[in-house]
Amino acid sequence: MTETMWVFGYGSLIWNPEFPVAETRIARVQGWRRSFCMRSIHHRGSEADPGLVLALDAAAGHHCDGVTFRVTSGAEADTLALLRERELISSAYLETQVQADWPEGGRCTALVYVIDPDHWQYCGGIALEDQAQIIARAAGGRGPNRDYLWSTAAHLAELGISDPELEWLAGRVRALIG
Repeated sequence: MTETMWVFGYGSLIWNPEFPVAETRIARVQGWRRSFCMRSIHHRGSEADPGLVLALDAAAGHHCDGVTFRVTSGAEADTLALLRERELISSAYLETQVQADWPEGGRCTALVYVIDPDHWQYCGGIALEDQAQIIARAAGGRGPNRDYLWSTAAHLAELGISDPELEWLAGRVRALIG
């Protein structure tokens, strides 16, 4: 019998998991903060003009609301391989597990990819206005950086998950692009 596999999504996994999902639940992880703290040189930017992508940055006293996905039984090995290919493309993320709490009660242990603060792509602490300027112009292999921001912000809103920084960034990037 295969152990149940849960994955915690806080960015693009929310709207594009790319693996077979049996169940989704809103969840919260403690001690982490969602932020645009990773330079993207593949998916949403290039080496010449890096974009920014979301990562979980360790932050005592903070939390991140996102989605837990229960992987369809029998698809665990393929899902893990797919996630590693997608998320570990440049080794800026670390694969780990977190305790994810469900608002209706209960919790699960979930696989998650968090930023390695020692990796050169880590860029925590960039002012929001500077983030907006980067996101407005950058593009990579998976498209414009702004589309990544807008999709994530829209899907969080649809799920009833508030993220004031992402909401501000989405509006500011729209204003910059005109």
